[in-house]
Amino acid sequence: MHSFIIPSLVAMCLLAACSSSPNEPTRALNPPQPSAPTALTDTTPKTESTEPEPTTAAVEETADVPASDSASEYATRYVVVADTSLHYYPLRARMTAIQKATRLPIDTLGREYDARKNLIKVPENDEDEMYAGEYYPRREPTASLSIEYTTLYRSASAKSMALVTGIYEDPSRADSALTALHSVVPKAFLIKTRLYIGCMH
Repeated sequence: MHSFIIPSLVAMCLLAACSSSPNEPTRALNPPQPSAPTALTDTTPKTESTEPEPTTAAVEETADVPASDSASEYATRYVVVADTSLHYYPLRARMTAIQKATRLPIDTLGREYDARKNLIKVPENDEDEMYAGEYYPRREPTASLSIEYTTLYRSASAKSMALVTGIYEDPSRADSALTALHSVVPKAFLIKTRLYIGCMH
């Protein structure tokens, strides 16, 4: 009898020692929290753009802006200029040389140069009494050669003259004309201007 009780008591004591206390809180499992995601870094090597920066080196914008009430009498024009000078005859000689090289026509609009007055003018006996003996400007879009006063297209000395090879409404046509002229006159340039197209009488 005693031999049966002793082993039973030992077993009960061991069982009690291995049981958790009912008053001890159960520990929650706390698995390791994942670390915050790291932003992906673009490791692609950066290359510099080979796209050329836009340039307006060949275009000169006139500073004169017409008043709003007369804006309709002005139009944007692109003027191709081979050269400028204060002296008429060197420009005249160059105009003749360019005409031979390009086959562009020369159109003086019937005007002449008065060396005594240092003036490009309509002849004194012209039927247009308003402009007879005075300068009448070239304004129409045409691909032809003429000598004009530079101030018609941009700020310049009052007597500065420009050897014009064309006036264009379309900038792409002006660019093409300038490119073609560069083979003959490398320093030719383009003027973007607001040209008066209103009534001259």
